[in-house]
Amino acid sequence: MKKAMLVFLLIAIGPATAIAGSPDFVVCKSTYALCTTAACRPIPRKKSFVSCRCNVMIDYSAGLKACEEKTSKGQLLRSRYHPISSYARCSNSRPWAWCLDAPCAIDKDNPSQAACKCSVVANQGDYVIVNADGKYDDSSCTTGLYSSATVVELDQVTEFPKPTTPYCNRCRSRSIRASD
Repeated sequence: MKKAMLVFLLIAIGPATAIAGSPDFVVCKSTYALCTTAACRPIPRKKSFVSCRCNVMIDYSAGLKACEEKTSKGQLLRSRYHPISSYARCSNSRPWAWCLDAPCAIDKDNPSQAACKCSVVANQGDYVIVNADGKYDDSSCTTGLYSSATVVELDQVTEFPKPTTPYCNRCRSRSIRASD
């Protein structure tokens, strides 16, 4: 009886552990919003969301949802991940924006930019801040509200692609510990 219960628990818990430990990322070359360095601002009357100004890119990227096939001026697209070369590791409880797969609208007046509706999160463990210039200081983790991910999530998406894919040209990122 004990053996049967153990087998049942392993079967019941095993798949959930495997799913939680390794998301199924979709890698493709498409048009997407890159929010890695995006500054975000509150959306009136929507406490759980912020609007982040992201760059519209055409390149390889990863996300948990399917890639957009075609986009045009003013069309909707999703925020996706593209490898980074460096980041500041933050260990505080400040809120940040979760933008992966967030819905975005291309700016009709500036098609190189998109406004993305990202969720506000906090207290998820160490998270990363990425600056476009790669320079970090004591204020990197303590000012502004930026698109981010936890260090664990960043490691998962960075380790996911095969090293031989064009997507993975910059898969090895380096961490810089910023003061909290």
